[in-house]
Amino acid sequence: MRIGVPKEIAPNERRVALTPEVVGRLTKGGFEVVIERGAGSAAFFPDDSYSAAGGKIGDRSSVIGQADIVAQIQAPVAAELAQYREGGALVAFFQPAAELLRQLAQRKVTAFSLVLLPRITRAQPMDVLSSQATVAGYKAVLLAASTAPRLFPMLVTAAGTLPAARVLVLGAGVAGLQAIATARRLGAIVSAFDVRPAVKEQVQSLGAAFLEMTIEEHAETAGGYAKELSEETHRKELAFLAGAAKDADIVITTAAIPGKKAPILITAAAVQGMKPGSVIVDLAAETGGNCELTQAGSEIVRNGVSILGPLNLPSTVPLHASQMYAKNVAAFLGHIVQDGTLRLDFEDQIIRDTCVTHAGEVRKS
Repeated sequence: MRIGVPKEIAPNERRVALTPEVVGRLTKGGFEVVIERGAGSAAFFPDDSYSAAGGKIGDRSSVIGQADIVAQIQAPVAAELAQYREGGALVAFFQPAAELLRQLAQRKVTAFSLVLLPRITRAQPMDVLSSQATVAGYKAVLLAASTAPRLFPMLVTAAGTLPAARVLVLGAGVAGLQAIATARRLGAIVSAFDVRPAVKEQVQSLGAAFLEMTIEEHAETAGGYAKELSEETHRKELAFLAGAAKDADIVITTAAIPGKKAPILITAAAVQGMKPGSVIVDLAAETGGNCELTQAGSEIVRNGVSILGPLNLPSTVPLHASQMYAKNVAAFLGHIVQDGTLRLDFEDQIIRDTCVTHAGEVRKS
């Protein structure tokens, strides 16, 4: 079976779907892997490293058009869909937009969206969301540290003692936990909030304080994600978080609800109450933002508070982000391919949940 790895062409995308190490494992496992020339260069994986691992280097049209499975990161570009092999397969990390799914189905491409992987034990080695969120949580703290007008650790100097920065992390999923760990490593005093009481122990294990608010409704889905709160509970949450943000030097927001707009956690009024020089890094900027004032892809200043809405942070750490992504993809390929043939058992939850188009039909949107 031939795996094709095209070069990512989305703006500012520097990751690559497979690394030389993983290509070597796949070729030893019986796969033929063809990588577009220069596909890994932005992530510091040159073409000769792929060749040394047993991969082949080709041009874009052959990589896309002759592969049994195309492995990439971003969604295919509409203008190129006609080049994908009819009846072939696609494995990528994309939100299944209706028009894209219609075009993939028209091309009879069997498409798998890794965004939709279920949160079950068997799927953990394939969990792209978690691996990339790890990078985002780490990098968010570095962005905050480079923007803030103060140092993170407490320092005792000849000029006096400098108090440690106070960091508030909203959302204790993978990105939030990594942000907590990174801020603690830099010497900050960290507190965190999440509507799911079950994450309290994880937050405290990293040395952060867990901010508790009484929530009289179940705030967690069966899959372990946070779910949307009632209007009344959300109003109480906003007031609670506005009070917490007043004391913070840095606020990092990571809250997301799968398939929905990101919940507002920091209102414009809450920003007004924050200290001048404070920094907000909004990791939910791509889905609307957790801060009411966030502008996706921009850094703005309101009332002396810097609000950052970074996009695609994992791509800014392309080497390690690619290494983790590639291992996730390899694990997924090992699950859907058996004896050189695509295995489509729709009774299997992993395949059922991730396969968005097959045999000319849109399976989910």
